[in-house]
Amino acid sequence: MTRFQYDQAILAAYPNLVGGVILASDLHNSPTGEALGAEYLKEQQAAIARIGTTPLSEIPALAAWRTVFRSFGVDPTQYRSAAESLLRRLTKKGDIPSINTLVDLANLVSIRYALPVAVFDTRALQGTLTVQIADGTQRFTTLNQDETENPPLGEVVFADDSKAAFARRWCWRQSDDSAARLETTAAIITVEGHHATAQADVQAALNDLLALLPKYAGGKCTSALLGKTQPAI
Repeated sequence: MTRFQYDQAILAAYPNLVGGVILASDLHNSPTGEALGAEYLKEQQAAIARIGTTPLSEIPALAAWRTVFRSFGVDPTQYRSAAESLLRRLTKKGDIPSINTLVDLANLVSIRYALPVAVFDTRALQGTLTVQIADGTQRFTTLNQDETENPPLGEVVFADDSKAAFARRWCWRQSDDSAARLETTAAIITVEGHHATAQADVQAALNDLLALLPKYAGGKCTSALLGKTQPAI
């Protein structure tokens, strides 16, 4: 049975954390079709209009992630959260390239709420996927590369029981093994926040994902809102 959790050290260090998590199975990923493509483009245009000239660093959800990155020694202007990277690309380039149905669904919700949304393929997962503080022994394989590296002591990572890191710098980048590809049929999907209205925003984003997934990718979903009182699903 697939399992996801936050380590107690993470919950102690980040008491405002709200994590929305979906355990999805029987998914049907594919190249993004016309209907989703149109919905995604509409959301991109809405995000551009909503942000206007506001600096991304002043959006509360993104500002909170910058603070979190600094707390474990990462410069958030050098390594941006996944949500900030998407919105930076969108506001500078005018669009975000389509990848596939699952990735585009995640990115659509991410730019809507300025929250990082990740889709982790679970084929390589061994045991529980845990958000934890790296001890230097976790192994991360860079996306679309064979190179393996060890996240340094103190960095926040997603790692399984075999010490395989599925994400580095919390919500900066996923590993090659965890990326959602056309063959993906089962996934752990996360949406996370630390800002003042994170509880409401993460719940809304989770609800949107639960509506969009069956519409465009089918599957069966179990979900939960995690934090101090419920650390695992």
